[in-house]
Amino acid sequence: MALIEVDRLSKHYQQAVRREGRFAALRSLLAREQRTIHAVDQISFMIERGEMVGYIGPNGAGKSTTMKMLTGILVPSGGHLLVDGRVPHRQRVAHVRQIGVVFGQRTQLWWDLPTIETFELLRYIYRIPQERWRQNLDTFTKLLELHPFLETPVRQLSLGQRMRADLAAALLHDPAILFLDEPTIGLDVVARERIRQFLTHINRERGVTIILTTHDLADIARLCPRVVLIDHGQVIYDGTLAALSARYGRWRTLVVDLSHEVEAVSVPQAEVVRREGPRVWLRFDRAATTAAALITDVAAAYPVRDLTVEEPEIEAIVRDIYEAGSALNHRALAP
Repeated sequence: MALIEVDRLSKHYQQAVRREGRFAALRSLLAREQRTIHAVDQISFMIERGEMVGYIGPNGAGKSTTMKMLTGILVPSGGHLLVDGRVPHRQRVAHVRQIGVVFGQRTQLWWDLPTIETFELLRYIYRIPQERWRQNLDTFTKLLELHPFLETPVRQLSLGQRMRADLAAALLHDPAILFLDEPTIGLDVVARERIRQFLTHINRERGVTIILTTHDLADIARLCPRVVLIDHGQVIYDGTLAALSARYGRWRTLVVDLSHEVEAVSVPQAEVVRREGPRVWLRFDRAATTAAALITDVAAAYPVRDLTVEEPEIEAIVRDIYEAGSALNHRALAP
C-alpha cells in the first residue's frame, strides 16, 4: 500500500462574475452569476514511503491547493485521498501528529519568543517524550547549525536562520511525511545548500517522505528523483527527471573547441547558435541525429581540439512545457 494515494482528486471554487455597466451592482444583487474554478481537476498519483517527490507547476496550476488537501487544511470537492491510511480532513488531529509542514512564506515559530522556547512549546503540543525531543533537538542543532541563535527571538532571525529553525520545528515530533512549499525562497546560495543537504540526510537516514513544491528547479534537480508536473489543475507528467529530459529535452548542444578559428562552420543536421573565436556551439535534434554521428562529421571537416555535449537544462525543458500549455496528455512511468 502506498503511503499517499490520490485518486481523481478535485477542488472546485465558486467565483462571482462581475458585470459591467451602469447598474451592474444592482443586477448582481438581484441575480448573482457565478462561475466554477477548477483549481484541481481529477488528479491521480501515488507516493511510496521514503520517496522525495517534486510537485511543480506554474503559478495558479493547483500546487498549493493540492498541498492543502494533503495536509487536511482544505476539504476536497471530489475524489479520494489517503495519507498513511488517513483521510486528512476527517482525521485532522491524528493526521497533523504524523506530518511536518514548512511554508516558505509563513512560520510556525512564535514571533516574540526565543527559538528554543518555541521548540519547548512544540514538545508539549505534540507530547514528545523528553529524551526523544532532546535527541532530535541535538541532532538538528548540529546538522542545521542552530546553536548561535537558539536564544534569539524569532523576529530577529534572518530569513535563512528562520527557515532552518522552521525545518527543525517541523521534524521534532518525528513525522513520517514532510510537506515543503518553497523552502528555499529568498535564501542565499550557502543557506540553500545547507537546507538541501539536511533534507537529503533526513530522507536517507530517517526515511522521511518529502513532497516539495518550488519554482527553483535547481532544488528539484538536486533533491528529487521523481517529479509530478501539474498545469491548469491536471497532472501532465509523472516520472523521473531523467525521463523528462530525454523525452521532452529535444535539443542538445555540441560545444566544439577548434585548434584555430575558421571562417565558417557548417555541419549537416546541426545549427550554429553561437561563436566565440575558435569555440562553436552546434545545436542538434536528438531525434534526427546522435552526438556520436555529429562528432564524427565535425572531426572529419575541422581541426578539433576538444568537444563537450551539453544536455538541455531542466529549467528550459519545464519552461517550454509550461509555454506549450497542457500539451502532454500521457504520463511517463514512475521510477
